[in-house]
Amino acid sequence: MDTVSPDTHREKILTEPLATLPDGVHKSTCRMCHGGCGTLIHVKDREVVKVEGNPDSPLNEGRLCPMGAASMEQLYSPHRLKYPMRRIGDRGEGKWERISWDEATDQIAARLTEIKVENGAEAIAIGTGTGRHHCNWVPRFANALGTPNWGESGGAQCFFPRVNTMKLTYGEHMVCDYSGDRLPECIMFWGHNPIYSSADGELGFRVKNALAKQKPKTIVIDPRETMLARKADVWLRVRPGTDDALGLAFIHALIFDDLYDKEFVEENTFGFGGLKEWVRDKTPEWAAEITWVPADKIREAAKIWATSKPGVLEFGCAIEHTPNSIQTVRALSMLPALVGNVDVPGAWVFGMQGHFPFPNLVEALPEEQLKKRLGYDDFKILCSNEGSPQPSAHMPTVFRAMRTGNPYRVRAFCIFGNNPIASYADTKKMYETLLALDFLVVADLYMTPSAELADIVLPAASWMEVDEVVGMPYFSESVVLAQQKAYQLGECRNDEWMFVELARKMGLEHGTEAPEEVFDQMLSKQDITFAELKRRGHLELKQTYFQARGARFNTPTGKIELYSTQFEKLGLDPLPYYEEPPESPISTPELTAEYPFVLTSGSRIPMFFNSEYRQLPSLRKGRPLPEVDIHPDTAAELGIKPGDWVKISTQRGTCVQRAKLTPGIDPRVAHVQSHWWFPEEEGPHYGIWKSNANRLTSQDGPYDPGMGTYYLRGMLCNLEKSSEYAVQWSPPVHPKYQSNAAEIQEFILPDAAE
Repeated sequence: MDTVSPDTHREKILTEPLATLPDGVHKSTCRMCHGGCGTLIHVKDREVVKVEGNPDSPLNEGRLCPMGAASMEQLYSPHRLKYPMRRIGDRGEGKWERISWDEATDQIAARLTEIKVENGAEAIAIGTGTGRHHCNWVPRFANALGTPNWGESGGAQCFFPRVNTMKLTYGEHMVCDYSGDRLPECIMFWGHNPIYSSADGELGFRVKNALAKQKPKTIVIDPRETMLARKADVWLRVRPGTDDALGLAFIHALIFDDLYDKEFVEENTFGFGGLKEWVRDKTPEWAAEITWVPADKIREAAKIWATSKPGVLEFGCAIEHTPNSIQTVRALSMLPALVGNVDVPGAWVFGMQGHFPFPNLVEALPEEQLKKRLGYDDFKILCSNEGSPQPSAHMPTVFRAMRTGNPYRVRAFCIFGNNPIASYADTKKMYETLLALDFLVVADLYMTPSAELADIVLPAASWMEVDEVVGMPYFSESVVLAQQKAYQLGECRNDEWMFVELARKMGLEHGTEAPEEVFDQMLSKQDITFAELKRRGHLELKQTYFQARGARFNTPTGKIELYSTQFEKLGLDPLPYYEEPPESPISTPELTAEYPFVLTSGSRIPMFFNSEYRQLPSLRKGRPLPEVDIHPDTAAELGIKPGDWVKISTQRGTCVQRAKLTPGIDPRVAHVQSHWWFPEEEGPHYGIWKSNANRLTSQDGPYDPGMGTYYLRGMLCNLEKSSEYAVQWSPPVHPKYQSNAAEIQEFILPDAAE
């Protein structure tokens, strides 16, 4: 075997690349984010020579965002992992040896089987990151293995609070309709900026089209003056962490200013009388004291929302980053129902999830194993089959079990497409958690601070190296797409193959079918095979309307549950409530002398997807260094100038970022960019301790009682000019594989789109 240095994974890529498709132009689907933009891959002389948007795609109509435009940089990056490696030194020492795939999968299968026999399958955890081609396969493999302990890094903090809450309130997940003959007359953007930074790039393009064609009224709720906020009919600059109070006041205004749709509410909702009494004292004046939003602005926004119909509510993960995430989503999800913006063209409509369901093998997990799921007794909406269409473990509880053995020891962790040290709250504790494991496997495209602690590292495939079915019902209603393998880099393998190979080598009863068989199962309801889907590129189902009028919603009452009987059954409050952030000017005024500012973080920027792509020159050029948004008056008081390094401190830790003076932010608020690390620095840490916002956060609670969400926004912080700097960076250039600079430049014009 070859002994390799810590930097071997940085060496030049193989000199004989292999295109797996013949010369020509091939339809596929970009997965640089968890979106599904149609692409055309150009192959010539055994190489991918061009990637462009597919003009026939109903989602992006030929356009690509900066990440999609940088796809070839990703494919050919000299930093890619190219073959399996096994650790031969201490954890984090950076000493590896190259091994074969047979050796890697044999060792992983043997070690997992040993742990399963000795401690039970629950002693093995399976983790993944944000939604990609492999994410449905993670619970499938976990169920086949018999472990209830799988989870996504953002599962309790991003998207699933919305998915699960809407399913319990409406009976199904609701999506915004931009595909019908009628476009929205009003779009309310609540903690969401899709035209600039949507994780689902194709949805951003649909919003852009609607804004250009229909010119709807717009309402923006955001602590920062984004481009959408500057152009909005009403902008509500909410204090971070208080969206629940603002939502309740919005409901009050709709009801008591006589703006709600009485006929729709009477015919289609359950519990309106109880809700009305519940919010009677939640006036805009009450909310103004809490949220910093003037009462007259709240009433103005409510009137526009009620009178400009149809309308859609675009809400993002910002509302999910508090210990009251579920009730915040509950309050906001009622706003379309109260004005009748449900199940009609240009409004909230039902997604099409059931038309191509993924066989996740949930039936293979025995009931006794389900009840061993970490978090099962505490967080029913996240962890139980009754609360979630995709139930998972509560990952902070899993990590605690890894460190402490309480309530039982989790000994092994297999991570597919995630960098937990950069992505989870409390960077230091996450690092200590991975060190405590008996066995750690990481599959990724690059070496990361998390992968450096692994026993075995597996080289994963990028989106152009994968065959997959991409279903988009949660984002864009009715489209299913083909993603097809165009290239083979080194010995990289797709995660789906890894799961099947491990299932076979472990002798599992389930999960051994080839991926193509699983794809055909997904598509069986549409009477199409995966081979045919690849040829066509996409399948678009016709969106249906007026499905659930009267008592036909998929809830116990048959109606939209303003008063939730299912929440009540799960032991949770059936009506939404306001809960002040656990650390704030109101709840902990004694801390404001030392920590006078309110911190917010986590907003997306189009160059990166969470912790990804800081290796790619064209994207890094757009955001070379981390930035903290500070109001100019605040900066002047602190002696901070644009570009100065700023030390941001909370009770939990510190990080440094460069000052960006931002007039459109409240002088009492600071916005810190999240997920930063510096791949160009030396391993094993790659600068993770310098600028990552998760050094300021905690994964120890308090938690949302239904979802287990922890606290990422709205806490107190201090700002001061720093004499230290994080990094100096100069972009490398790969002349052969330049990205589409024009498409990227659209997103990096100074302040044009933020």
